[in-house]
Amino acid sequence: MHDKATLDDALAIMRDLRARDAWDRAQTHESLRPYLNEEMHELDDALREGDDAGACSELGDVLLQVLFHALIAEERGAFGPEQVAGSLVAKMTRRHPWLYGTETERTPWEQMKAKSRRSLADGLPSGLPALHRAHRLQERAAGVGFDWPDVEGPMQKVAEELAEVREQVAKHGAVFDTHGVPSGDPRHAALEEELGDLLFSVVNLCRKAGTHPALALDRANAKFQRRFEAVETIAEARGVDVRTAGLEALDVIWDEVKAAERV
Repeated sequence: MHDKATLDDALAIMRDLRARDAWDRAQTHESLRPYLNEEMHELDDALREGDDAGACSELGDVLLQVLFHALIAEERGAFGPEQVAGSLVAKMTRRHPWLYGTETERTPWEQMKAKSRRSLADGLPSGLPALHRAHRLQERAAGVGFDWPDVEGPMQKVAEELAEVREQVAKHGAVFDTHGVPSGDPRHAALEEELGDLLFSVVNLCRKAGTHPALALDRANAKFQRRFEAVETIAEARGVDVRTAGLEALDVIWDEVKAAERV
């Protein structure tokens, strides 16, 4: 029966919980913030793993947070679930004037948004992860025409920024190769700036190549973890201690793992 519940049913049970359950009644916007963040990450995990049942459950948990906040705001006299839904409908209508308005051709979203923004970063959340923020800043700049025509420009920029990192490392030689540089050292700031430029240019290359950098890095993280855990398993079976084996020995096993994946 619950599988066929409606959004109205979900809203009704949330109203009942706010009225009759002490814990639910005690919640505020502030107290719920950590839960919303956690639920979004759990949903992301389910989507990454292709877990449909998990995604369905986690979407329900995210919906719980949406309804929670809407009802708390309603109790404060600020807005309610109907206004939240109205905001969504109005926004989707406004974002698609070629479907719900008088325009005949699709207009890129960033071009439309640029007309109402006060600055490049206007409206971007302060807590947005740096990788995603870089992507969004570049998208917004592209929306007003500040963009490469294809991937060739970004690829050249990556090579240019990598050369500048190499120059910075060569300038200080073994300082970087052994113990690194303390954060208060001017050399650290200079290298950090060049590495930041390199990362930013790679984000731009990802964007122009049609992939989100966060997704590309997520895939690379998963691949590295999978391969290194395989290295650990093989090393243990051979009586090799990965903590003392050294790069050369571990690299041999790493190549074995990579070769096995190609079979």
